[in-house]
Amino acid sequence: MANLLEVNDLLKTFGGLTAVKNVSLVVPQGSISAIIGPNGAGKTTFFNLLTGIYKPDNGSVNFAGRSLLGLRPDQVCKAGMSRTFQNIRLFPGMSALENVMVGMHPRLNINMVFTILRVGGFAKQEVHVREKASDLLRFVGLGGKGDEVARNLPYGDQRRLEIARALASDPKLILLDEPTAGMNPQESEAAMGLFRRIRDEKGVTVVLIEHDMKVVMGISEYISVLDYGEKIAAGSPAEIRANPRVVEAYLGRRATEEANKNATRA
Repeated sequence: MANLLEVNDLLKTFGGLTAVKNVSLVVPQGSISAIIGPNGAGKTTFFNLLTGIYKPDNGSVNFAGRSLLGLRPDQVCKAGMSRTFQNIRLFPGMSALENVMVGMHPRLNINMVFTILRVGGFAKQEVHVREKASDLLRFVGLGGKGDEVARNLPYGDQRRLEIARALASDPKLILLDEPTAGMNPQESEAAMGLFRRIRDEKGVTVVLIEHDMKVVMGISEYISVLDYGEKIAAGSPAEIRANPRVVEAYLGRRATEEANKNATRA
């Protein structure tokens, strides 16, 4: 399986703090991968480096055969990488349908003059955009809610709306930053099904940052673990679950030693 994303020795410092320390990883095309780690491990900063929000101090990001270094976030999106955010960033006063329509902007072939004068195929594209936005709302489970104002949607629906907007740009790769945060177990289970459908039905490669280990272990084919900005492990869910460095990063050295003692006594 070819690699869609290849990251090599990515480094980012803020003053004296190293947020991402020489991280390398690959994402196979058509896969579902996860990046996990304790709070403050550098996961969201890593996403910000991939998508042009931050400029790395060193390293390379190659996506679909081209370098993304130096590109603005809108250029990264146009190249085929979209994302959601840890803290939901919808347009709260706009409808659900309008939020998704905004996500299609990188793929539209109209300019300001066409929009103002409503010429140059504007009307035809507007119909297409509205139809596509409605289809994406149905795809994520929000069919019939297109006219609802985004701020009035339940939290889980807002998460799904943000995913629909990210899909609107026809990405090759979607980065999901804590997509099940705040969801109840039933919503998380439904979200796992949605992530699989994004890959299987839309053909979009998925990378998620996630703290819910049931979600991570249940859906990921490949997992990378960050701790203090450094990648400390990578592998299959079974390999990550058995890795002592990962256990220590989450539970702490004392808890790990105590668990080992109890296992020895047993």
